[in-house]
Amino acid sequence: MIELPEGCIATVISFASPRDACRFSCVNSVFKSAAESDAVWDRFLPPDYRSLISDSDFCSSSSLPSLGFPSKKDLFLSLCHNPILIDEGKMSFQLDKPSGKKCYMISATNLTIVWGDTPTYWRWTSVPESRFPKVAELIRVCWLEIRSKINTCILSPMTTYGAYLVFKLVIVAFGFVNQPVEVSFGLVGSDSHKRAVYLDLERGQRPCHFRFSRPVRIYNRSRSFEWQGSSVPRENDGHYPEERGDGWLEIELGEIFIGVGEKNELEMSVMEVTGGNWKEGLIVQGIEIRPKQREEK
Repeated sequence: MIELPEGCIATVISFASPRDACRFSCVNSVFKSAAESDAVWDRFLPPDYRSLISDSDFCSSSSLPSLGFPSKKDLFLSLCHNPILIDEGKMSFQLDKPSGKKCYMISATNLTIVWGDTPTYWRWTSVPESRFPKVAELIRVCWLEIRSKINTCILSPMTTYGAYLVFKLVIVAFGFVNQPVEVSFGLVGSDSHKRAVYLDLERGQRPCHFRFSRPVRIYNRSRSFEWQGSSVPRENDGHYPEERGDGWLEIELGEIFIGVGEKNELEMSVMEVTGGNWKEGLIVQGIEIRPKQREEK
């Protein structure tokens, strides 16, 4: 049996995915050493990662070549689990752990929010759960319109991206029950990517017909969760909010495939301007653009 040099094994593994590299490390000690080498994990880091994090607080206490981490794998995992603020804190950057693709979240302060600069309608506040210093809290409006843009050149090529509004609802929120909201995500000027979703929690629930059920968590102004009612989630078809691992809610605005060498501008929007009803209690952290996960076969 011919044994390949560790360097050759590392080269082969570097063409796989971060998830596959972790699986290869379980084969034997030689594969483990190759799969955890800097040569492999440097390929999983985006080519421009140094410039992305050079101006952030992430490397304020370390030099760029090492960034204070013992290995490129440790750096990769840190960028997966710890989003860093870039663009003067108006955006966050991290890596998708299974694929190593780029993920961004645009801060609420960098979104175009109609009446966002009018204290009667919106206020800017801080919540400890947010990755950004400020979030936007809806006081009261009948015209809800949130927009933003991002250039495809900063995204990872050959990747299907989804855009997600990241938000919470205060306990006294109203105006969203049974009220569809028009969302979109696609190339600037395209009208084919619009769809209707719901932001209210109640619509994402169905009456409980079982003896045991899971109560609903609703965010209140004291920044704590209260347990209310006795209901279980209905099957989500993508038109209702889902709770994230960080405790925030998210709703998908749409998806688009990014090819190689594309230099286009994408736009995203969240709008409810036809119902005419007053709305209150929406807390917006931002809009996240991240790779869509494919189910493994």
